[in-house]
Amino acid sequence: MQQGKLRMFIAAFAMVGSGLLLAPGSAQAVPSFARQTGFACEACHTVFPELTPFGRRFKMNAYTIDNLPQVSGMTPTKEQTLALNQLPPLSFMLQMSYTKTKGALPDSNLVPGDLAKNGQVLVPQQASLFYAGKIAPNFGAFVQITYDGVDNGFAWDNTDVRYARTVNDKMLWGISFNNNPTVQDPWNSTPAWQSPFDQRSSVAPGPGAATLLDGSQFDMSTAGMSVYAYFNNSIYAEFGAYHGAPNGFGQIDSAVDVPVIDGLAPYWRLAYEREWGRKSLEFGAYGMVAKVFPANSVQTGPSDKYSDWAIDSQYQYIGDQHLLTFTGTYIDEKQTLDATFGAGGSANASNDMKTLRLNASYYYQRKYGAALGYFSTTGSEDSGLYAQGDPVTGFANNKPDSKGWTAELDWVPYQNTKFALQYTMYNKFNGGDTNYDGLGRDAKDNNTLYLLSWINF
Repeated sequence: MQQGKLRMFIAAFAMVGSGLLLAPGSAQAVPSFARQTGFACEACHTVFPELTPFGRRFKMNAYTIDNLPQVSGMTPTKEQTLALNQLPPLSFMLQMSYTKTKGALPDSNLVPGDLAKNGQVLVPQQASLFYAGKIAPNFGAFVQITYDGVDNGFAWDNTDVRYARTVNDKMLWGISFNNNPTVQDPWNSTPAWQSPFDQRSSVAPGPGAATLLDGSQFDMSTAGMSVYAYFNNSIYAEFGAYHGAPNGFGQIDSAVDVPVIDGLAPYWRLAYEREWGRKSLEFGAYGMVAKVFPANSVQTGPSDKYSDWAIDSQYQYIGDQHLLTFTGTYIDEKQTLDATFGAGGSANASNDMKTLRLNASYYYQRKYGAALGYFSTTGSEDSGLYAQGDPVTGFANNKPDSKGWTAELDWVPYQNTKFALQYTMYNKFNGGDTNYDGLGRDAKDNNTLYLLSWINF
């Protein structure tokens, strides 16, 4: 079944790609970028957070294009020693939201039959401060510090610090330091910036299993460096590695409540992009191999190994009135569970898991939009990892399978203001469609209504 889905996915994109590549050829937004460059947000974005071709070049060039008065330094030999914007490239983001599931969650005190209040208003859900722009010649950053309304605390969020240089008209190269695999990626087909953009609040339970690259276990708890190059405005190659960097990291023999990378985890990315007229098409592949100490374990002894290999594609049409985007990715993961199996946490010594995501979005005049996304995660049967009996988070059939759809309607009255209505529907959740947790909860009970206001200034 999974091989069939993969073949269908490759065939669909191949048919679309073949037609588009035969056509005649031509050869994140935050307001601080707009202030720095003097360009409106639409130069780099269709609608936040999706990048345009120019936005992808701006990112690969280390966010350094500027149109501001500079504080400059120069040596007697005309070597530049300082190029500092007179105004720092700072901006602020505020998100407010309402989240409600179809079925109320059990009361947190686990009183049989009692239900918690259904419907959560967060003001704010998130509030972020950004430094986003040029630091020095060829050196720039996207740095986000976020207050989380659920955790009621501040933390480092997505961070991407870059150095880049253009060799000639045919090539640029750069170095990225970042804290989340795929956050540095120029396209919106990889997990960090996928669309529809999914960040519902904690009222909405999410599937209990995900592939390494598609999950959130390494968000902001890793430190990575990669070297990339972009050739002839079409071929992109990136190679790097990540190391564990969880908040509050203590002694090596103390347990940490998040997974921690053991040593270095190699990451790679290859992509081909073609632009013609108002259209662009990308085909690519990416992957990561990581040895991981499981959450709540010490960082000694055996670790689990995850090997993720993925393909992706993105098509964009950017017209004066109409904007259309299709994205897709397929991730195949092999798991060797030396640590988990050795500790009795899994029934199998090795497993596999697969993720499929297909998304489409349309905007009219950049103000009115709609998006639809399909998601599927499937994997090996394992009675140790995927047990039934826990309310909401339990698994049916000892499987991690979750499948469903996300639909979204957007109103963007201004380029820095967005209102979204999103609904997520589950056909399967944690291995089953009915009574998946063994305590009477169905997959459809986790269907989620999400209202979001998103303001950047």
